[in-house]
Amino acid sequence: MLEIKQISKSYKTGDFVQSALKDFSLKFRKNEFVAILGPSGSGKTTLLNIIGGLDRYDSGDLIINNKSTKEFKEVEWDSYRNNCIGFVFQSYNLISHISILQNVEMAMTLSGVSKSKKRKKALKVLEKVGLKDHSHKRPNQLSGGQMQRVAIARALANDPDIILADEPTGALDSETSVQIMDLIKEIAKDKLVIMVTHNPELANTYANRIVSMKDGEIVKDTNPINKDDKSDEKLKIKKTAMGFITALNLSFNNIRTKKGRTSLTAFAASIGIIGIALILSLSNGFQIEIDDFERQTVTGMPIMIQRASMNMNAMMNHTHDEDEREAFPKRKVLFPTENVMLQMIHQNNITDEYIEYLKNIDPKLISGINFERNTAINMVTDTPDGYSVVSFDSLRTFSFSEMPRKLEGQKNFVIADWYDVLIGKIPEAKEEMLLVVNKTNSIDKEVLRTLGFDPDKDEIKFEDILNKEFKIVPNNDFYSEFMGHFVPNQDFEEMFNSKDALTVRIAGIARTREDKESFDTFTNSGIFYTNELTNWVMDVNSDSNIVRAQEESEVNILTGQAFRDEDAAVTMMDMFTGSMTKTDMLGFLGKDVTPSTINIFPNDFETKEKLRTYLDAFNKGRDEEDKIMYTDQAEMIFNLSSGIMNGVTAVLIAFSAISLVVSSIMIAIITYISVLERTKEIGILRALGARKKDVKRVFTAETFIIGFASGVLGIVIAKLLTIPANIIIENVSGLANVAKLNPLHALALIIISIILTVISGAIPSSIASRKDPVEALRTE
Repeated sequence: MLEIKQISKSYKTGDFVQSALKDFSLKFRKNEFVAILGPSGSGKTTLLNIIGGLDRYDSGDLIINNKSTKEFKEVEWDSYRNNCIGFVFQSYNLISHISILQNVEMAMTLSGVSKSKKRKKALKVLEKVGLKDHSHKRPNQLSGGQMQRVAIARALANDPDIILADEPTGALDSETSVQIMDLIKEIAKDKLVIMVTHNPELANTYANRIVSMKDGEIVKDTNPINKDDKSDEKLKIKKTAMGFITALNLSFNNIRTKKGRTSLTAFAASIGIIGIALILSLSNGFQIEIDDFERQTVTGMPIMIQRASMNMNAMMNHTHDEDEREAFPKRKVLFPTENVMLQMIHQNNITDEYIEYLKNIDPKLISGINFERNTAINMVTDTPDGYSVVSFDSLRTFSFSEMPRKLEGQKNFVIADWYDVLIGKIPEAKEEMLLVVNKTNSIDKEVLRTLGFDPDKDEIKFEDILNKEFKIVPNNDFYSEFMGHFVPNQDFEEMFNSKDALTVRIAGIARTREDKESFDTFTNSGIFYTNELTNWVMDVNSDSNIVRAQEESEVNILTGQAFRDEDAAVTMMDMFTGSMTKTDMLGFLGKDVTPSTINIFPNDFETKEKLRTYLDAFNKGRDEEDKIMYTDQAEMIFNLSSGIMNGVTAVLIAFSAISLVVSSIMIAIITYISVLERTKEIGILRALGARKKDVKRVFTAETFIIGFASGVLGIVIAKLLTIPANIIIENVSGLANVAKLNPLHALALIIISIILTVISGAIPSSIASRKDPVEALRTE
């Protein structure tokens, strides 16, 4: 039973107050056809809106099945409209951009009815009103009478207790009006139908109870209810909820009716995405080139461990400390601080334990390891002009160094990976050496002269160089004592022919591989020899006369100069001038000492990080002075290049982001326009029981669709623009297919586009949700 108990309602416009209902009381039976009759302005529609939960009373109470609505919350009113009320409006109030079937299903959708069940029920009520065959049509494809039938079907679909009809035949011709009224009368057999009309003939013909109104009060009731009549029924209301998929469907259908505007909006919103996508494509492409360069270079640029290394952490800490101090202090005091240059030099204590630790590196991680001991190799050769000592110290374009050793179980070897052997083979024994030429097979004339070849020839055949012999001369033959000092012998022929000299030969000639041409600067021409040769030299020289004399002397046995203190900290000057300690000198003369430099060649780019992890593990738990620091040359170079690339990318993205801000403002404006255009739809949804948050969700869904469309469109256009961009870059730089958009970047940009558009539409969506449903329904 529905009861209106002493309800009053007034509207205020400025200082003018209009009373629509005055202490109005009325009871209704469960099943009856009640006509509310009265002239315009008598309060009929206000009464209907209050009964329907669209409008709120000022005082009094609306009682539904013994439940007062005084304390109803907003969500309870929404549920009440959805479950208990079915509206039939004079102007039909159908949602124009969805089918009549979807219009009828809407109330059931809001109450959470399953898809199959609501479809079956919607078709059943459409069949009842004679429109089942028209279910696929849109409202604008129907006549007025047919649209009113759809409105009736929608009102019946959720099986409400009360049907409210506001001038249901006001916009229809007489013949159609009769059909509609017959249909409403049929409905009234098992429901409460309350019809508002100003037509007495219509009321008298169809209604079984007429309530006449004037100036907000009842003037006549043809079939009043006994005051003692009571109902034992309890009000049961199921909460409504519109799913996001439903909201998407509503918004998508609305967008389809405005394809042109939506397409232009999506394109305009995608401009920022296009710009950022292109920048990321180029940045990603160049980063791939850099990473590829690093992958190819990493085996040729070793991780280097030196006795005196640069401590970059100290530099960073010093910079941090400086930043923490007050700049330009007014106090007339100074603050002592450590010399940052001294802090940057870290003395690595390379012990036998550490060398053994390095020998246990997983062979799969490296392609070679090299222990340099700065041991002089006394090499003599015969030249066209006689015999000479081979010295490489002053030849900057040529190197004479120990070849990285290959460990058992290694997949790759740094020499084989970086060089093509043009003739001969890679050295394996101490008597074998490898001559490396540059990419044009060129060697400096002075180097050729030093090696014992005629430098004035136009060309020299590889066969003439292969197996060229040299003599490695022990210290006792190479140095002579003179007045308490030692000097190199000058009789080179005698040294060359010494029975103790070791004969070595050039076993092969190699050149930088063609695919490593870009890195030729890292692989200057020179001679490689084996670790076995170094060991032989130290074996024969470690107990030589000059070594024994140097062990006893506290000055340099060759120059007479004093040594640097063994325990003194290494300074920057020592590093640049090569100031020696006694230990350094003994190592130079062939005494077996700790390596001065250890070069570890990573096997490939992927395993380099595992190698670094292995090296870092040695330092865990050790004091700072006992840690072994290393220099990753490739890391230093590529961190710098990557940092520059990231900086440039960030700046360009920042500029492109401006267009995203402009797009966001535009989306907000477009959404607000959509809210204005769909005001009546908002009223319809609210009348059907949609919550404020459901209305907000509809417009959020619209911005979601636009954001998704603009994001996808931006990615597609950006992808197409990479084609001419790659052509231009290839013509300018020779790099092919540089612009490559990372799929993760593309996905992220689509998500960003959605988020920005949803945020942009948040305010208009909130405005839509707060619209008064009564006023919204009046909008044309």
